[in-house]
Amino acid sequence: MDYRFQIARRYLVSPRSFSLISKITGISVAGVSLGVAALIVVLSVLNGFFDFVRDMLVSFDPHVRIVSTSERGIQSVDSLVGIASLMPSVRYAAPYVEGKALLRHDGASDVNKVVIVRGVDPTNLSEDSGVLAGIVFGGFDLSNKDGRPGVVLGQRLGERLLLIPGGGGQAASRVALLSAPALERTFTRVLSGIPFRQFEVRGLFQLEAVYDESHVFIDLSEAQRLFRMGPFVSGLDLRLDDLERAGEVKDLLSEQLDPAQFTVLTWYDLQKSLYDVMRLEKWGASLVLILIVIVAVFNILGSLTMIVIEKRRDVGALRAMGATRKDIRRIFLIEGLLIGALGSGIGLVLGLGLALAQKKFALVPLAGAESFLIDAYPVSIQTFDVAVITLVALGLCVAAAVYPANRATKIEIAEAVAVEG
Repeated sequence: MDYRFQIARRYLVSPRSFSLISKITGISVAGVSLGVAALIVVLSVLNGFFDFVRDMLVSFDPHVRIVSTSERGIQSVDSLVGIASLMPSVRYAAPYVEGKALLRHDGASDVNKVVIVRGVDPTNLSEDSGVLAGIVFGGFDLSNKDGRPGVVLGQRLGERLLLIPGGGGQAASRVALLSAPALERTFTRVLSGIPFRQFEVRGLFQLEAVYDESHVFIDLSEAQRLFRMGPFVSGLDLRLDDLERAGEVKDLLSEQLDPAQFTVLTWYDLQKSLYDVMRLEKWGASLVLILIVIVAVFNILGSLTMIVIEKRRDVGALRAMGATRKDIRRIFLIEGLLIGALGSGIGLVLGLGLALAQKKFALVPLAGAESFLIDAYPVSIQTFDVAVITLVALGLCVAAAVYPANRATKIEIAEAVAVEG
């Protein structure tokens, strides 16, 4: 074993005494451990919230979306589907029509609700679609039966308007939709005289409140008819095998499609403001918690400086025995590295242990969990974050040893002997 490492280890953990310097060093190790553990736990929880929100939104939003730059929409959708289907990881590409409409119910004629109508082809919906998985009453049936097309809407909206799907000998509720274009053309007429398109409630889904209260689904052809779009569609939704490749697919599509006609958006772009805020919170919390490590680093600097002063005679003896200034400097740098490795290692084990325990046993519940879709703080441990935290802590500890190490190299042999004498 290298003698410099042996000397640094002996300075760090001396079996002969437990001096004030040793106590300060122990406090420094504890500070680094606490800072690393806190960073791992907090970032894992914030990552957990990010993944939960992302998965919830992506269950409704596509992984990649292609929209037209013109208000008219996309006409040659079949050729666009062919191009998109050739992209790597694309599982399917489905056209959609989306717009706002006025919803009315005969049983609650005094309640008029503006909703976002989304026209889709049910055969194109994937099994992992949040809407399909979130059906709580009825089914996702948008077909036209006896001249009456189906509609599926959110449970909160259904409860508010007292809407129920048919079944058990009970007739399904009926609602009417009037698109904004039709409303603009008939704004001078009395509301009751406007010809609404009638739909039959076939199912209720439960997602987040923002979707439950404002989104309804109808068949793609019915949406084209409702919004008078003819053969045009609003855009094309793509589902991938791996949503992390959405950026790659976006770049490939952007190269092949005319940017003057099409805009390509990823799942992140669709909710960019929300995701940006969550990432800002994550790095803001990291900067605050790294202060714990920085305070510990100043303690390390102080303790190592005191060790240099205490070991002046040892340094002089080493120099007299042939050790170079570079060797002396390396001894104290290794000691800083050992302090950082010990503190980071303890913090790593403690932080990962707490994070894994929370993930498996849900030790800390969410306050007011009845208002959320989860009962406890979510945890997502990311290898990159853990590696960065550990390396930064080690780097700061080594940096703290630079000044004491440089000071030790300036000790002269004669001065060291004279001081001891």
